[in-house]
Amino acid sequence: MRQLKRLVWAMALAGLVAGTGCRRQHPLTVETVEEEGPPLVSVVHVADPRATPQLLRGFYDIEHNSWRWTMGKFSVTLRPPAGAATKGATLQLNLTMPEPVISRLRSVTLSASIRGVALDPETYTKPGDHVYSRDVPAASLAAEAVTIDFALDKYLAAGAVEQRELGVIVTQAGLIPK
Repeated sequence: MRQLKRLVWAMALAGLVAGTGCRRQHPLTVETVEEEGPPLVSVVHVADPRATPQLLRGFYDIEHNSWRWTMGKFSVTLRPPAGAATKGATLQLNLTMPEPVISRLRSVTLSASIRGVALDPETYTKPGDHVYSRDVPAASLAAEAVTIDFALDKYLAAGAVEQRELGVIVTQAGLIPK
């Protein structure tokens, strides 16, 4: 009798398990949640880790908690300041021309372009701190974000001084309202 009760319970339990296994499973609903990063700013201090998403390419890691080396070509994306789409703005790049770069290359020319519009280049022949500053036409700033592409005519190739390609040292890039 005891064995019969166990058999009945075992069969009932097996039926229960089999019954739930045969039921149609409802597909899982997966919801995609996009995390927003920090808002774009008009002026980036390259030593601020929050600026990293705006440094698109050609920048190395932060050094001495204050600056970054660049490659021969580098790009940054910036939010145009309020009113820039009608008044324009001024692009400012704070940079240092290192002694090892100038002593080997004698001169380095920096050029920039925004949305295909070339800005006047500037040639540096002395080491030290410099500001590349150019007016940007309003038509080039009629967007929520603009990419500024920089290029050096000469730079230290990888292996010349160290394993990295070395251009200039940058501390800040920004679009300043007029």
